[in-house]
Amino acid sequence: MQLKSSSSLPMSLTEIKSGMLTGKRLFSTSHSSVDPKEMKKFQLLAQKWWDEDGEYSALHSMNDIRVPFIRDTLLSMSSNYSLGSPLSGVKILDVGCGGGLLSEPLGRLGASVTGIDPLEDNIRTAERHKSFDPVLAKRIQYKCSSLEEIVEESMETFDVIVASEVVEHVADLEMFIKCCFQLLKPEGSLFITTINKTQLSYILGIVVAEKIVGIVPEGTHEWEKFVPPEELEHLLESNGFSVKAVNGMLYNPLSGSWSWMENTSINYAMHAVRSGAQGQSDPTDTPAEVSSEQPSATAA
Repeated sequence: MQLKSSSSLPMSLTEIKSGMLTGKRLFSTSHSSVDPKEMKKFQLLAQKWWDEDGEYSALHSMNDIRVPFIRDTLLSMSSNYSLGSPLSGVKILDVGCGGGLLSEPLGRLGASVTGIDPLEDNIRTAERHKSFDPVLAKRIQYKCSSLEEIVEESMETFDVIVASEVVEHVADLEMFIKCCFQLLKPEGSLFITTINKTQLSYILGIVVAEKIVGIVPEGTHEWEKFVPPEELEHLLESNGFSVKAVNGMLYNPLSGSWSWMENTSINYAMHAVRSGAQGQSDPTDTPAEVSSEQPSATAA
């Protein structure tokens, strides 16, 4: 896998810094991380998000490990939390929120969640489901928006950004990561779950999951857009993040459950922290060196 060189970035680091200082629009609407082909796929399933036995059943069960991973990681970084609402006061951006499958459990943990998705039908589904719970209605807000469209109004706003099963669908991964950096507060956390680009992930993630077993609809994924953890780590480290954990994930279609494992050859989760706090280097000054050490896998 050839990594993208810095010369292919959509804009230079100097231009980004200039944009941050002057407040000018950083990304034009003509260059978006949203892939129109991906939107057409998910448009067909916009009403099925909350069918636990339907096309999104694997995402429902993924909450059993991804929610504790996010919660426990954040609690390990802070000593100030409430037992009843451990994420109270934490501002989370759920990117590609779909029907709100991850936004809702994070809201129930006390977080203030903003869920964004470029599909209006997804947002309508999320809003409708949220309305059944008065507590969630106060803690979660949804917006029909792409990531880059909210950069202007929300720079350094969020403590946490979650992009779960999203990066393998974006049109421009590097711009996506740059936007995450700008939206996070210094030392804010970025959580990503996605699919590795290996022969095994093609066999299990596409041939078996889509064509044979039908865990997800055929055509949901494109193997060419899968991202190896080494490449994702390189992109993050080069754009102002420090990768803290990489965990392998395994889905059992017979039990419909997920578990952690050290092997990252199929699915994996990654936690990274934004730099830029006082005394730390800012990626808009100089590109960060790629870490020579691979983070050890740790399960939540």
